[in-house]
Amino acid sequence: MARATSTPGLPLALQALLAVAAGVAQAASLAWPWSGEPQWWLQIASMAVLAWLVRPHATVSVSWQRGAVIGGLFATAWLTGTFWWLFISMHTYGGLAAPLAVAAVLGLAAFLASYYAAMLGLFCRLALTSKSLTAIIFGAFWLVAELARGTLWTGFPWGAGGYAHVDGPLAALARYVGVYGIGAMAAVLAMYGVQLRGADLSRWRTWVLVLLLVSAGLSPQLLCACSSTVRSKVPPMTLELLQGNIPQDEKFQSGSGVPLALKWYAEALRDAKADLVVAPETAIPLLPQQLIPGYLEGIQQRYAQGPQAALLGIPLGDEAQGYTNSVLGMSPATGATPYRYDKHHLVPFGEFIPPFFRWFTAMMNIPLGDFNRGAVGQPSFAWAGQRIAPNICYEDLFGEELGARFIDPAQAPTVFVNFSNIGWFGDTVAIDQHLQISRMRALEFERPMVRATNTGATAIIDHRGVVTHQLARTTRGVLKGEVQGRGLDAQSGWAITPYAWWVSRWGLWPLWMVGALMLALGVWARNKDMGVRRH
Repeated sequence: MARATSTPGLPLALQALLAVAAGVAQAASLAWPWSGEPQWWLQIASMAVLAWLVRPHATVSVSWQRGAVIGGLFATAWLTGTFWWLFISMHTYGGLAAPLAVAAVLGLAAFLASYYAAMLGLFCRLALTSKSLTAIIFGAFWLVAELARGTLWTGFPWGAGGYAHVDGPLAALARYVGVYGIGAMAAVLAMYGVQLRGADLSRWRTWVLVLLLVSAGLSPQLLCACSSTVRSKVPPMTLELLQGNIPQDEKFQSGSGVPLALKWYAEALRDAKADLVVAPETAIPLLPQQLIPGYLEGIQQRYAQGPQAALLGIPLGDEAQGYTNSVLGMSPATGATPYRYDKHHLVPFGEFIPPFFRWFTAMMNIPLGDFNRGAVGQPSFAWAGQRIAPNICYEDLFGEELGARFIDPAQAPTVFVNFSNIGWFGDTVAIDQHLQISRMRALEFERPMVRATNTGATAIIDHRGVVTHQLARTTRGVLKGEVQGRGLDAQSGWAITPYAWWVSRWGLWPLWMVGALMLALGVWARNKDMGVRRH
């Protein structure tokens, strides 16, 4: 076992400052503040700084206590820099006092950072001597921390490191291991890179490992070029995506935002010419029974009679049965009984109140409350030869839940549609981050992702994760384009990606198992090192 040490020549305060700076850099890598584009190289560079801080010598780690502190500082800075815009929803629109809103954001970031602090403390406690094994174990521990953040307490994996790679070389791994696997591979590369020394370049084992790592990055790209999900023989479907840009502070006001939304969306739905028209989350900000008589029925009748279909975001329910954040689908096939999708993964504090936190929501003035959950894996909306799968708000953040719809490949979605209202967070990088999240889902499942939002990013993303059409953010308008579904050819086996296949059956458990096995391997290697030292 290697002796624990401190980072050479650096006082603890400077190490802490470097950890915070690296964390901020990782936040910026997810969506560069000045362009909104992901920076994969910056994500690996920030991870390399973290790796060097906890592993300052090629074969020596810092103490487990210092490793935990460094990991906690890095993750707190990273997560705060990622979702700082929660302050806007709580303070600007929720009315929470600014100091309390700041404390809430920092508290959430620190709580989620505890997973990374624990994993890095444990990593340093193992103090392995093998460079290659150290890199693999580091990646596995990072994977476990990301999984914990993404699943425990309903999960909030926003800003996972893998999203920075949607345009990078590791993006080709998405169809096999998803965003968490990409993040783990980036961690492996970062740790291995900082351990390399000049003498290592003369050893054949080093080059063999480098070759294996390069192959791991290139082979998926070659396989993607040769094998992909089947393109539909059905003609592309034309789209009109509606972006109302209703100011968030007026959206639920009966004297301003509500009549504006009802008028504009009704006119846009009436005048649309595309095969499919999509209006965003809560485009209609009232329950059906609160609308003027005939309003919703008129929209249904318009699409029941013509050769078009519409998907419309609207709240549903009543006090007795409970409320849902929903989407209604209208077409000649649905007639008087529209298709319905109910949101499953609800937003804490906005759509449901976690236990023991009612006091916190009582301090805010947000016009949402306790909603009922829809089921996982709800049926798709069938239209124009496509199977269209809605998801609402940040549901596209949870690939394992979208994957539940792929358990029967013959009924798997051919197109995803996201309905969102990011207006809660202002004109901030949250819009760009959410776009990168949707792009990653498109890569993982090799299905197009269509996005209709209130303020942006309203966009069409193809099955390769490429944005083909996008409407200017914070403007009122209609995005016109087309989308080509994937995976419709029965003769080709209803093609789905490897990720879609295993995540639909087992969720994220295979990744948890990999993390557990690597943890066991690390403990075994540590015990072996200690045995060698005793003799």
